[in-house]
Amino acid sequence: MKQGGTRIWANNHEHQPMVSIIIVTFNASKYLDECLQSIFKQSFTDYELIIKDGSSTDGTLAILEKYQQQITYWESSPDQGIYDAMNQAVKLTRGRWIYFLGADDRLLEGFSTMCQQLQQPDTLYYGNCMSDKGLLGGQYSAYKIAKYAICQQALFYPKVVFQKYQYHTQYHVYADYALNLQCWGDKAIIKNYFPISVAWYTLTGYSAVAQDNLFKQHKPLLIKQSMGWLMYLRFLYKRRKEQRRPGSNFY
Repeated sequence: MKQGGTRIWANNHEHQPMVSIIIVTFNASKYLDECLQSIFKQSFTDYELIIKDGSSTDGTLAILEKYQQQITYWESSPDQGIYDAMNQAVKLTRGRWIYFLGADDRLLEGFSTMCQQLQQPDTLYYGNCMSDKGLLGGQYSAYKIAKYAICQQALFYPKVVFQKYQYHTQYHVYADYALNLQCWGDKAIIKNYFPISVAWYTLTGYSAVAQDNLFKQHKPLLIKQSMGWLMYLRFLYKRRKEQRRPGSNFY
C-alpha cells in the first residue's frame, strides 16, 4: 500500500520550478533529518522536493510526515532497488533540471550558488563534492569519464536527459555511471563545469562500498556504444596498462 502526501508547489500547480531535487530512501532515519535540513537552509528556493521511499520500516516515514509541508511530494511503496525508484521519481518531476541527493548526504551552500548558473536547457551543469577524503570532482572530458565515475551529487541534469535515457536497473550500483557515459557521449547534451562544491558526499553509502560486477563486465561495451570505437580502444589500452600496476583499482 502506498503512503504519502502531496503539496502543490507555491500553491500554484502551473509553476515550473528551476530544479527538482530527488531523494530515494529506505530505512534512512539515521541521516534523513540532517539531509532535509540542508535543503531547507538553502538561499535558493525555486525547487521542488520529491522523495521516493521503498517501504521503510524504521522512523523514515515519521520524518517525512514531520516535514510534510516542506516536501512537494513523497510516497512510500515497494520498488526494485535504488535506480528503479529514481526512474519512478523522475516521472513525477516538473523541474527544468533534475538533481539527485543521497539520504545520507547533505547540500552545501554551493548548491544555491550552482543553481544560479543554470541557464541553457540542453546543458548538463556540474560542480564538485566534498567528502571525508577531501574534494571529489574536477572537470571531466569524455576520456576522463570513460576511466572514472563522477559523483552523482555534483550533477544537474537537464530534463532532456530523461526524455532520452533512463537508469539501467540491471546495474544495481553503477547505473548512474552508465547514464553518465551516455550523456558524455551525446554531443547534443552540452556539459558545463563550475568549480563549486555542491554537496557533502558520504563515503560509507551504498554506492561507495558495494560492488557491481555486471557493470564492470559491460563497461567497455557501454563505452563503445556511447562514445565510439576510438574511445573504446583508447580505454582498453589504458586499462591494460593500469591493471599491470600493483594495487590498481582501474576497471
